[in-house]
Amino acid sequence: MIKIFPLVEKIKNAKLKELTLKCWEEATRRGGWQKNDLEKIPFTLLPAKHMVSLVIHTNTVTQSAIAMGEVMEKAYPGTIKVDMDILISGGLLHDVGKVLEYAIENGSYVKSKTGKLIRHPVSGAALAWELGLPEEVVHVIASHSFEGDKTPRSVEGILVHHADFTNFEALGGKA
Repeated sequence: MIKIFPLVEKIKNAKLKELTLKCWEEATRRGGWQKNDLEKIPFTLLPAKHMVSLVIHTNTVTQSAIAMGEVMEKAYPGTIKVDMDILISGGLLHDVGKVLEYAIENGSYVKSKTGKLIRHPVSGAALAWELGLPEEVVHVIASHSFEGDKTPRSVEGILVHHADFTNFEALGGKA
């Protein structure tokens, strides 16, 4: 998983790094996928002009959120403080529930049985909570999509939310 999500190496807290990887491994197992499937799974089932893999999307969203966080901390010293470990873990896990939400049938990616009932922010947050990830990471996962629009978001949650939608919309995604 480290080769697939190399940004995990930037997480300084060893336990958080381990739990972040464990969450991806467990979601992949429960979704019935193999590690090498992750780089083929599309980042969305919604219409998009440019389709990229879930792995590329996840890494790019995380990189985007890190860059925004670094710029904001520098621009607003003492006003904005970003917990980079939480940001990176949350960014890497924001779409982990998609491997539970998606399935492949007759060569096409579709909503799984779980996905027809529970969207990925909820299933991903539930799995992260079950595995013992910090509430702050669970919050980022749960609030990154429109499910989080009615709840206050942490700075890390705001950064991942906007990085996700910036990438989605730039690729021509339409909700």
